[in-house]
Amino acid sequence: MFTIDLFRRFLKYTAIGLVALTVTTWTAFEGAHLWVEKVALAPETDEDAKQWEWDLEADKWSGLPKGGTDPGLGFSGRHAVRSAWMVLNWGTGSRTSVVASKAFTGRNGEGATLTPIQASLEYAQEFLRIAIETAEQMNAKGKLHPMTLTTLLARRADVVSRMGTRNALDESRSEYERVWANLSGQGVQAARVALKLGDLNRRLGDTDDALSWWARSIQLATGHAASTSANAAPSIPDIVPQTPLAQRTLVSALVSLSAFYATTGQLRQAQDLEESSISLLRSIPSPRSFESASPGQALHCLYILHRSSILSIHLAEVLYALRTKPATSIDWLTRAAQSAERVALSLTGLPPTHPDAPGSQIPHPPASETPLTEVYAKSKSMASPAKNLLRDARRTAAEAWNLIGILTEGSGSNDATAKALECYERALGWAGVGHDKAGGIGEPGEGTLESDWKVFWSNYVRARDAVRKQEQK
Repeated sequence: MFTIDLFRRFLKYTAIGLVALTVTTWTAFEGAHLWVEKVALAPETDEDAKQWEWDLEADKWSGLPKGGTDPGLGFSGRHAVRSAWMVLNWGTGSRTSVVASKAFTGRNGEGATLTPIQASLEYAQEFLRIAIETAEQMNAKGKLHPMTLTTLLARRADVVSRMGTRNALDESRSEYERVWANLSGQGVQAARVALKLGDLNRRLGDTDDALSWWARSIQLATGHAASTSANAAPSIPDIVPQTPLAQRTLVSALVSLSAFYATTGQLRQAQDLEESSISLLRSIPSPRSFESASPGQALHCLYILHRSSILSIHLAEVLYALRTKPATSIDWLTRAAQSAERVALSLTGLPPTHPDAPGSQIPHPPASETPLTEVYAKSKSMASPAKNLLRDARRTAAEAWNLIGILTEGSGSNDATAKALECYERALGWAGVGHDKAGGIGEPGEGTLESDWKVFWSNYVRARDAVRKQEQK
């Protein structure tokens, strides 16, 4: 009897434990989904961010103005959308890559890719695919918000494009074309989609289509109707748009167009575009100082300033290719480096001058590890664009200083190598992570490509060794 009673108690407590575990797990699961629904996907409430239209640029997960997921998706569809958000923002709990993705079929029916893909992207696109299938069914029954399906298509297109493979880019292009059709080619959101389609077509090698899409993006951003011609040529507007999001869309399209002309040997067209674009961007009003501006306005102006610095680098390279005096290219590169550094320092809350000599004109040393200021890091709509802008500004500053070093080193002056070494050191400072506070350079920083780091490092080592040899003589 004792043995039977012991066995009964064991079964009883085991059953209670299993029920408690199941309830706890289910509660935690649904609690996480509830948090995402009510907090993470809640609409922007910061009036400053809304005034500068950062809320319109933020990732959308439904067509509802009130945020959250669309009730019309039902239980499984809404959970799929929230699950996609979770794996993108919280990860999958594993750093392994998915070797074969089943996401792509391609325009010619190609099968799955064998290229390693980040696991979070693969799972996110799969969850979004499930949500889109549900949305299509509910949309046909009239149970869905008119913009939900379009929003989910755009979200999956963005995720898939980040995978980087040719099949992924082709799939992303197809999804964005559906978004374009749903938007009827009207408004600033359509301009943003046209910009993305231009960039995707460029990466896929379809240059004529890329030019047509960039032309449509510029037209829509400046308030004009998009051309229906497949051979529409982009043109530089005479005035900038009035709304912040349209301004950011326009300048991004100009940067893409500049890079296209410069890398395809159309140097005169590139020069004209870059000079006109830089002049146009100077007409955009800016505050006397970023410290006196609101966070939303400051981020907008920093975005424009950074894109202007990219155009300056493009112009410097084009002028050098056209056999212009290297000093002219160095001037443009110096402007680009200083502008990019100003952007990076402003986003991290650091002063533009050296902390040990605040009253001097000595620039602040590179700060590749300093995080975003709290005002941006804690913002619902501005955190992501501010983080991306900080990464891009550091990369731009590093690239500009590296090119200045190359041109300075080739000038032939007596102190050319020593000056070039200073430029290379500054490039490494923006691109790398120091092992100690004294500025020791250790490894590539976040956002720095390994190939770029190797170039910066080899230039630095070459100049350093040359200076040492000169000192020993």
